[in-house]
Amino acid sequence: MSLPTKQPEEYLLAIESSCDETAAAVITRDMKILSNIVSSQTDLHERFGGVVPEIASRAHLERILPVIDDALQKANVSLDQLTAIAVATEPGLVGSLLIGLTAAKTLAMVLDIPLIAVNHIEGHLFACQMQETNPIFPAIGLVVSGGHTNLYHCLPTFEFELIGATIDDAAGEAFDKVAKILGLPYPGGPSIQQTATKGNPKAFPFPRTLLKDPELRFSFSGLKTAVLYAALGNPGAKKQPPPLTVERIADLAASFQETVVDVLVGKCQQALMQFKHSTLCIGGGVAANTLLRERLTEMTNKAGIHLSMAPPDLCTDNAAMAAIAWHHLDQGRIASLDLDVTPGLVR
Repeated sequence: MSLPTKQPEEYLLAIESSCDETAAAVITRDMKILSNIVSSQTDLHERFGGVVPEIASRAHLERILPVIDDALQKANVSLDQLTAIAVATEPGLVGSLLIGLTAAKTLAMVLDIPLIAVNHIEGHLFACQMQETNPIFPAIGLVVSGGHTNLYHCLPTFEFELIGATIDDAAGEAFDKVAKILGLPYPGGPSIQQTATKGNPKAFPFPRTLLKDPELRFSFSGLKTAVLYAALGNPGAKKQPPPLTVERIADLAASFQETVVDVLVGKCQQALMQFKHSTLCIGGGVAANTLLRERLTEMTNKAGIHLSMAPPDLCTDNAAMAAIAWHHLDQGRIASLDLDVTPGLVR
């Protein structure tokens, strides 16, 4: 009796270039991440206090091929071993997305293998599933990043229904703007978190906008303005705040962070109650915030909710989260070579 023939391993090459991170990863069919290379552009955008689209596109153009090569070499996988190519095509910056898509199309055509389009936001939510042994959907999903603060109804079929979003600034965008107000380094998330450890989170009673609103909406623009006035004063007002000292900056950072976390946790709790789900998953760059992770853990433990958070290295933009492409491939969702990008934000 002959032994069954061992099936060859299947490899997915994933490419991500939706904003200011050039990334490529190699993932096996069983979701093992063999490589996950990310080339950050933080140093290029730091002096502007935010991402400059043209600079981001040029940087992607310079880095995309070396990053792909690094990912393949680290995974010890050759091009002819690849099963499919996945690429993020939405949402994001149009120029940035096109760099990744062009590279993916070229590889798919030359290698004659399937091209799979991936939604960047859905990838953030799928990053939670990648660390779990059992299926986590259906669930409520929160994607909280520099461009998006969105709540989703996540279905077992890996379909994601938008149920709530910010009406102005995203949480990550607010972190960047407040950091600039306080004279802290870009990106704002890490710098505010670090500064906040030395401050009093109750020092400034900033508004929790829309926290008690029955709709699943967010708003952080007013909070940003409140920090601005507390830090630098309100033009025309008779009474102005004292000078910004190190201690005052720490208090402002801690109070701002506390406010954002209160709103995010509160809205997640509201969505869980409305949809009667017992699982919450969270992804996106701001999901790496330590205070947010602690408060979500406290809330879900108290409510008997299963919390699935993407590991910190899969919270920020990366290509490994595009492993959702395996599901798309199984469903026959193969893109044609005339595939285009869908830029912009999801609101």
